[in-house]
Amino acid sequence: MSVKIFPTLKNYKKEYLPKDILSGIIMAAVSIPISMGYAQIAGVPAVYGLYGSVLPILLFAMLSTSKQFIFGVDAAPAAIVGAALATLGVTAESAQALQYVPLIALFTGLWLLLFYLLHADKIVDFISTPVMGGFISGIAVTIIMMQIPKLMGSPAGTGEFIELAEHIFQAITKINWLSFGMGIGALVILIVSKKLIPKFPMAIVIMIAGVLSTIVFHVNQYGVVLLQAVQPGLPRLIFPDFTGINLTQAVGRALMVAVVIMAETLLSENNFASKNGYELDDRQEILACAAGNLAAGAVGCCPVNGSISRTSMNEQYGGKTQVVSITAGLTMAVVLIGATGFIEYLPVPVLTAIVISALMNVVETHLAVRLFKVSRNEFYIFIAAGIGVLFLGTIYGVVIGILLSFVAVILRATNPPRSFRGMIPGKEVYYDLERNRFAYPIKHVIIYRFSENLFFANIKVLVSDIENSIKEDTKAVILDASAINSLDITAADALEMLAASLKKRGIKFYITEHSREVNDQMRKLGIGHLIKEGAVRRTILAALHDAGIEQPCPLDIPEEDLEKLKRREYFSLPAEEENTLEEFAWAFGDDAVKEIEKRVLSIVKQIHEITDLEKLSEEGIEEKLEFWNSLGALDEDELLRRMELHLDDLPSDVKENKKLVIELIERRRRKLRDRLLKEHPEIVEHIEERRERLERRLEKQNPDAVKRLKHWKDEEF
Repeated sequence: MSVKIFPTLKNYKKEYLPKDILSGIIMAAVSIPISMGYAQIAGVPAVYGLYGSVLPILLFAMLSTSKQFIFGVDAAPAAIVGAALATLGVTAESAQALQYVPLIALFTGLWLLLFYLLHADKIVDFISTPVMGGFISGIAVTIIMMQIPKLMGSPAGTGEFIELAEHIFQAITKINWLSFGMGIGALVILIVSKKLIPKFPMAIVIMIAGVLSTIVFHVNQYGVVLLQAVQPGLPRLIFPDFTGINLTQAVGRALMVAVVIMAETLLSENNFASKNGYELDDRQEILACAAGNLAAGAVGCCPVNGSISRTSMNEQYGGKTQVVSITAGLTMAVVLIGATGFIEYLPVPVLTAIVISALMNVVETHLAVRLFKVSRNEFYIFIAAGIGVLFLGTIYGVVIGILLSFVAVILRATNPPRSFRGMIPGKEVYYDLERNRFAYPIKHVIIYRFSENLFFANIKVLVSDIENSIKEDTKAVILDASAINSLDITAADALEMLAASLKKRGIKFYITEHSREVNDQMRKLGIGHLIKEGAVRRTILAALHDAGIEQPCPLDIPEEDLEKLKRREYFSLPAEEENTLEEFAWAFGDDAVKEIEKRVLSIVKQIHEITDLEKLSEEGIEEKLEFWNSLGALDEDELLRRMELHLDDLPSDVKENKKLVIELIERRRRKLRDRLLKEHPEIVEHIEERRERLERRLEKQNPDAVKRLKHWKDEEF
């Protein structure tokens, strides 16, 4: 695979430039406190955080296919490295720490390079949306909890939920109220401005206000913490020093960091890409991360990672391409060369508020609410992934997320959608008997649809469903295998035994509707004889013919339902008392009548576009217009009547042929009646009664149209 250079700048539009540059400057400004803070957590002096925001971010921008993701010194790798130093007994910011940390960054880059060569990006394919959302939300909440003590004048928290809660409690016991007031005030302003003026760069205004508060009011004299002063100058490249280093520990910790960086960055990037409608090359993203970490090791910094908080801010300010990262990297270089003086005037609580404000957008509460409403199982997976990150850390969060994704797949495969099928009078399709009250089974036949690939964990479900459905008069069992694309040897053996068992009882068994590839699998698995014996048919209809079921298929309609045909309640649907549209009520519920009106207007529009109505009269209205094949006879009968009421919507040139159009409609109605008379005479005798009820409804709904049409018909016919 060829490596793309600056892929996000391809076909760059000049109108992107102002927002990209503005967002890049904001990213650089916000990265100053974030990078310095996380560098200290990793065990190196704060200035190294700024060093890690120049060359690493520029190399990432050169290789990344993500249009908006921001790279830099971030929480998870810094926390892992800081914990590693503590475990090794290395004092933070000591000479030994300055030796260890860049080596871990270097080995992290090498591990990521190996992941790139091994195509390890496939890990993302095994992460579902609920897991991804819970994972990202868990990381965002963790970083917010890390930042909260800084609002109150204390250092940032470290660790997982329990430790972070302890840090917050300790910060409360020695809170600096001015610091807290400045931080909360800045946070409120940012949240409100995000709603009222979302495109305005309020973060820069807040930072300027923070600098002025130090210069004018000397807030640092009242206990408000400021950023550390930084000596000017660009970072120097260093050569790694391996002497006195436990390489096993360094390589092992680097592997841990590399896994976290790959998983967190790919998951986050895919999340932003999905929201904003562009594609990623996941494999090249790993290469971009590798390059960034090799560069971080070369300047003495800790490992670097994709930043959710800064990417969220970039999204907020309209950054379109990696020109944002290039601008941020160059701006940071300018700051290091000659503008480090203002850094020591920046109040930490104000900058912390900017970070928290960005992270609040990352917590996917909207996804949690949606999952709670539509899928409780996926909601619980979302919560479990988030809690896993919060309480156990990013590494275990990744593992839990992958395991949960596999569990979700297994649960879905072992309890797949499945249904018994029947037919609706007047229609030639097979419907779920449980979901459609107007569908009835074919006499002496079981049609069963199984919507999942067949394997050892779910074949018993299929066999049990079919066995439990068999009655004394059952003559044929038809498996609708249209959703089955593969089967394993356990499933093949079970199908063979089921076919043999049914044959002994005089019941024919058919497998139908599946792809040709399934037949190849059946032959390889040793049950190809079912094909030769005629148990495998291309369609359900072919199986019905082979079983001797005559057309139209005799439906097993209970006596009480036949009686209901004579009364109004047969047509009274729960969707709407006055609605008699079977298919539309099933599909659209309370909006059924609105939907049928939309179809009517669409057909009228099509009639507008037909230039030769005389030719149409020869070919038939159903051959030229859409929607007919998707409607049952009862639905279509009502649609035709409603069409007549919309003939006044035709343009004047077509309206001249109104009589011809009505004749076409009447001819179609006669066809429907003839078809029903042939296939289901028990229903036809009630069509006129049903039409009378429809007329009464239409007179209430659109009395003017009914009156006009009646008057016109009286005159013309």
